[in-house]
Amino acid sequence: MSEKNSKLEKISFFDVESNEEVELYVIEQTTLKENKYLLVAEEDSDESEAYIFKEVKEDDKDITYVPVEEDDEYEALIKVFGELVEDTDLI
Repeated sequence: MSEKNSKLEKISFFDVESNEEVELYVIEQTTLKENKYLLVAEEDSDESEAYIFKEVKEDDKDITYVPVEEDDEYEALIKVFGELVEDTDLI
């Protein structure tokens, strides 16, 4: 594990499908068209699968993150996150 990876923030998500809490590492975050997105992974290694979540505010207190499923949005975010992490050993 690299020094960069060891400093990744770990956050908890509640998976409504499995009804379990899941801890994921935040690799990077960005804003695109006024929406906040997170690039997260299950492990802090470059061998872990990464996921992109979009922030959806339920109200002033609750924030929900949903997987990005729209192809155009996903492709645009892959490019943005690729540029953000290109100088690291994460991808």
